[in-house]
Amino acid sequence: MKKCFDADKYLKIQKKKIKDRIKMFDKLYLEFGGKLIDDQHAARTLPGFLPDLKIRLLQEFKDDAEIILCINANAIEKSKIRADRMISYETEVLRLVEFLRSRGLYVSSVVITLFDGQKKAADFANRLKDYNIATYFHTFTKGYPTDVDTIVSEEGYGANPFVKTKRPLVVVSAPGPCSGKLATSLSQLYHESKRGTNAGYAKFETFPVWSLPLKHPVNIAYEAATADLNDKNMIDYFHLEKYGIPAVNYNRDLETFPVLKEILQRITGKTIYYSPTDMGVNVIGECITDDKAVQRAAKDEIIRRFYRAEVDCKKGLVDSEVPERIKLLMNELGLSEEDREVATKANEKRQKSGNLPSACINVGRRYIVGRKTGYLSPVSSTMLNALKTLSHIPDEVDLISPIVLEPILEIKNKTSNFKESYLRFGEVLIALSICSTTNPVIEKVFENLDKLQGAEFHATHMISDDELVVLANLGINVTSGVEVDIN
Repeated sequence: MKKCFDADKYLKIQKKKIKDRIKMFDKLYLEFGGKLIDDQHAARTLPGFLPDLKIRLLQEFKDDAEIILCINANAIEKSKIRADRMISYETEVLRLVEFLRSRGLYVSSVVITLFDGQKKAADFANRLKDYNIATYFHTFTKGYPTDVDTIVSEEGYGANPFVKTKRPLVVVSAPGPCSGKLATSLSQLYHESKRGTNAGYAKFETFPVWSLPLKHPVNIAYEAATADLNDKNMIDYFHLEKYGIPAVNYNRDLETFPVLKEILQRITGKTIYYSPTDMGVNVIGECITDDKAVQRAAKDEIIRRFYRAEVDCKKGLVDSEVPERIKLLMNELGLSEEDREVATKANEKRQKSGNLPSACINVGRRYIVGRKTGYLSPVSSTMLNALKTLSHIPDEVDLISPIVLEPILEIKNKTSNFKESYLRFGEVLIALSICSTTNPVIEKVFENLDKLQGAEFHATHMISDDELVVLANLGINVTSGVEVDIN
C-alpha cells in the first residue's frame, strides 16, 4: 500500500500542539483515547502511520510525562478480551506497563475504576504489587451525570483517593474503551484544585478526524470500528456555533459536553473550552499527503470491519445490529463484500477444490491460495504456499515432509480432547523451525516472513483464535467467512 501519511511531520506538529496546551496549565491531564500501542486501525486506515507512532510521540516528552493506566473493575470481573490480541484487559495492562517501561516511559500508577468489591479486581491489584506500581480504587461517582453539585464535591470526585503525580504532563490511558479515563482525569482535577494546583484537561483522540468532512471514508471507518459501541459521527454544533467552523466529533462527546463544560468550570473557576473539538489536541488531518489513497485504504478497512463483525456475531460476541450498522455504512460509500478481492479469490479456490475450506493471501500484486489438506489447515497451507513463492521454492517441494507432520499430528490428538485432522499455522511454524536445523532452505523461508507484513488474507471459514494471533503478530490483515467446522 502506498504511503499517504507523513509520520515525521505528524511527530513535529503534534509535539508542538501538546506543548502549547501544557503551557496553559501547571499540570495537564491528557486523556489518551484509542490504542496506546499496536494501533493497527490507524496504520491500516492511514498508510504511513506507524503502529507505535503514539509511543514515539510520548518519548518526546519522557522527562516531563508520566502515565496513569485505567481499567474498569467490571471488565476484569467479566474477563473482557482485547479482540485483536486475544488477551484479557488486565493482561493488556501488564503488557503496557512492561512495554512502556522498556521504552523509557514512566508508568506511575494504575486506577481500577467503578470498583465495588469485585474479587477479581482486588486480586489484580495484588498482582500489580509485583510490578512495583501504585494502585488506586475509584468507585462510581455519586451524582453523575446530572447532579453537578454532588459530582464536584467531597461526596463525588472527593470520595476517590488522590492519585499522586509529580510531572507536568499526565497521560491517562487504558487497555480499551469504557475504562474510566475521563472520570479519573476529572477526579484528579478536583483534587489538584483543592491543593491549589492550576491543572487542566485535554483530550487526544486519533479518530474521528475533526478537520475531514463528516462523510469522509476515514471518519466512516471510525464508525465501523466502533459499531459495537454505536458511536456516530456528527458535526460539532458547539464548535460551529462558537467559531463558524465545521468540525467532526462523535455523539457521546457531544451529548456529555454541556455537563463536562460545567464540571470543568466548577473545578477551575473559568471556561476554557467551548466545544468538544476545543478539548482535542490531535493534528492528524494535517499530515495526510494523498487523500485519494487514504480514502481507498479507509474503504478497505470498512469492508474488513464488516467481515469481522459477522464473525463476532456468529460467535455471540456482538448482536446482529453491529454488522448491520457497518453494512449501512458500506452502502453509503457504494461498497460491497465483493470489493475485497482476496475474499473473492479464496471463495473461487474453494469452489475449484470441491468445496474444501480455502484461503487466499495477497502479497504485492500476487494472489496466493491454499486449501485444507491431509495435514494442514487452510491457513497453514496458504501461508506455506506464500512463503514458498516469496522464497522462489517450487510448488511441488514440501517444506515439511509428511514423515515429520504425521507424528506431530498424532501426538497433538493424543493430548487434546478435541481431535483435529490438521496442523494449525503456529504448530507448522514450530515444525519449520525444527526442520531448519538440517535444511538451509527453510532458513531462507524465515527470512521472508517480514515480507508478509501488511498483506491481506481471507479464509472461507472462521479462523481459530491461535491462528488469528499468529497472523496478527506477523502484521497480516485478516478476515474470514462464518463457516465454523473445517474438519
